[in-house]
Amino acid sequence: MLALVVDHDAPAGLRLGETADPVPASDEVLVEVRAISLNHGELRGAIFNYGELRGVADQPAGYVPGWDAAGVVRTPAADGSGPPSGSRVVTFGPSGAWAQLRAVPVAELAVVPEEVDLGAASALPVAGVTALRALRRLGFVTGQRVLVTGASGGVGRFAVQLGAAAGAHVIASVGSAARGEGLAELGAAEVVVGLEGVEPGLHGVLDNVGGPQLARAFALLAVGGSVQSIGATSGEPTVFEPYATVGELRSVQSFMMGGELAGDLAVLVGMLAEGRLDPQIGRRGDWKDVASAVEALFARRIAGKAVLEVS
Repeated sequence: MLALVVDHDAPAGLRLGETADPVPASDEVLVEVRAISLNHGELRGAIFNYGELRGVADQPAGYVPGWDAAGVVRTPAADGSGPPSGSRVVTFGPSGAWAQLRAVPVAELAVVPEEVDLGAASALPVAGVTALRALRRLGFVTGQRVLVTGASGGVGRFAVQLGAAAGAHVIASVGSAARGEGLAELGAAEVVVGLEGVEPGLHGVLDNVGGPQLARAFALLAVGGSVQSIGATSGEPTVFEPYATVGELRSVQSFMMGGELAGDLAVLVGMLAEGRLDPQIGRRGDWKDVASAVEALFARRIAGKAVLEVS
């Protein structure tokens, strides 16, 4: 089969090449991949490193990366679990998404109805489930002020929508006014550059930026509030002033999305089908153009998700 394989001498460290077809385990389906979406974590292991899920820079030549993919089941799971052949599905896994064929556990997929575009569905797994699970950790948010930093990115745009759908007063923080365009339409009650004008007393923060902004966001928490530390796109260290963490209970919590996404993927697919969720695809193209897509992603020229069609 054809796949995007690691080649450290190629642009973006990836090239389209031949590799062996995957052999599914008894609880896995074999999927013909139609669309994939890109995440920072797959491409830059130095900052985004979720346990065993490492970026392209850390992988050997010939490795097939990729977490998110959507397609059609070619071979159902041998143990009888999961959807039958011909089912449209969205899938997650620690690797192997960026290929024509993917073997994926039944616990990491959801069926996609005919009315939902597979490219849109491919944007859901990492960004959508991360936002959903991080928001859940804030507890009951209806009527509460919730800050989302890095709100113009893939996770951020899902977090804004899901927070607003849960009844929160969502404050969307972005790096520039231009990157904040469209966030009010997604449900943000306020759109701010950095933390300008954000009042203290926040119920919670979903932080995708890290660095000095994380320390400032922590200082804005109400008693009992928490920061969910999702990412660190700033690439900068976070330094707290002396005694900044001394006092009434507030917390910074480490976050990992985890696995067994099937149930949460089904929730998000359902919202997508009902028109209550927009995947916010900022760039869409052929997987042959992966190098330019990766360059645009790291240059922050893509608002939302990058989706590539697998030909």
